[in-house]
Amino acid sequence: MRLLILLICLLPLRVHAADLKIATWNLDWLTTRQAGDRGLPADVVPRSAGDFDLLAAYAQDLNADVVAIEEVDGWAAAVKLFPRDRYSVHMTRDHVAQRVGIAVRRGLHYDANPDVTGLSLGHLRSGADITLHLGSADLRILAIHLKKGCRDKTLQKTGDQACMELGSQIPLLAEWIAARRQEGVPFLVLGDFNRSMDGKDALLAALRQAAPLMRATEGRSSPCWGNESFIDHILAGGAAAEWMKPDTLRVLTFRETDPALKDRLSDHCPVSVRLALPD
Repeated sequence: MRLLILLICLLPLRVHAADLKIATWNLDWLTTRQAGDRGLPADVVPRSAGDFDLLAAYAQDLNADVVAIEEVDGWAAAVKLFPRDRYSVHMTRDHVAQRVGIAVRRGLHYDANPDVTGLSLGHLRSGADITLHLGSADLRILAIHLKKGCRDKTLQKTGDQACMELGSQIPLLAEWIAARRQEGVPFLVLGDFNRSMDGKDALLAALRQAAPLMRATEGRSSPCWGNESFIDHILAGGAAAEWMKPDTLRVLTFRETDPALKDRLSDHCPVSVRLALPD
């Protein structure tokens, strides 16, 4: 009996549930195309091999389990930062240079769901949608990149094309959120919302009508290239809102501080949070 008690005491104990580090990173026209390619704006300068190496080092420093990536021109560009031996990369099927994707650490299992093509409005970017299998629970993850140009303006501003298009994306996103609430599954919506959600923001209010949401960036400002409002957000709904660990929001800032280096790095920094997964 005493030997049995001793053996039980020596067994490893799982005191805390495992953490999952979730991040989003807009990589600012990350492409393997050459300068002058017709698919790129004239002012976009493709990264050099050294630039890719520098970004890959930051991706390694980020060391996240799941990373929503935006403005990435396909799988070939993504795997230069998130190599195949460490990550599986899922990209949308859009035929644009600014695609959305999700990098998932090897060892985590997921299924790819159909792209949320409605968000593209026919010419923008679809959402990348996966279901992450976590053993005792599934986690639905939607990575997005919404319309640029209406960061702080009134969404109903007459004659503003950017605000009108962003406003058109909101009910489509709310519909996806409402569907997850009805299914009763934990979910995340993360990425570049191109929207400051400070104060009584109409976009966030509309999404919260679809389901209660926890916003990791609530009440915070980004130290990325200066003290600025977040436009990259991580929203959690269902049980995932309870999994989000308080005070784990992090921004991986660049050691390079010269604004001229934004073209080599990105005008966005990786934003991350941790989830405490259920046993």
